[in-house]
Amino acid sequence: MNQHDALYKVARSYPGGLEALAQCMGISVNVLRNKLAPTIASHYPSFEEVSAIVEHCRNAGVAEAMLPLHALLTRHGMAAFVVPIPEEVGSDDLSQTVCKVMAQVGAVAEAVSDALLDGKVTEAEADLIEREFHGALSALGEWRERIRQRARETK
Repeated sequence: MNQHDALYKVARSYPGGLEALAQCMGISVNVLRNKLAPTIASHYPSFEEVSAIVEHCRNAGVAEAMLPLHALLTRHGMAAFVVPIPEEVGSDDLSQTVCKVMAQVGAVAEAVSDALLDGKVTEAEADLIEREFHGALSALGEWRERIRQRARETK
C-alpha cells in the first residue's frame, strides 16, 4: 500500500470518521478530504498534518495508525518500529530483555523457515515475516532503551 492510500485508510478509521478528525485538526472536512485525495493536486497534507493525523489516530486507538509512516519508509527502502519505553528498569530487566530479543529473533527464523518449506514465499507469508521482524526490532529497541536508562541511573 502506498503512503497516500495508507493515510486515507487510517484517517477514515478515526472514530467519527473524517468529520471528527477534521474537527480535531481545526480544518473543514472538505479540506481534509481534498488533502487526503492523491488525485487533487491543489491540496496535499503537509508533514505536520500527516504527523497530526497519525498522532490523533494512534491516540484514538485506530488499528494500524502507523501504517502511513511504514508505507512511506518502505517506499524508500527503510523500516520503522515502535520502541517501547520502559518506565522503570530493574536489576533483572536487562537479562529478561535479552531473552525477549532472542525469542523474537527465533520467531522471525521460524516464520522464514516455515515459509520456505515449499520453496516459495507467498504474500501472506511475507507479511507474517515482516510482522515478526517488527516485533524483533521493537524488542531490540526496548533493550537499547533499558541499557540507556541503566547508564543514566549509574551517573
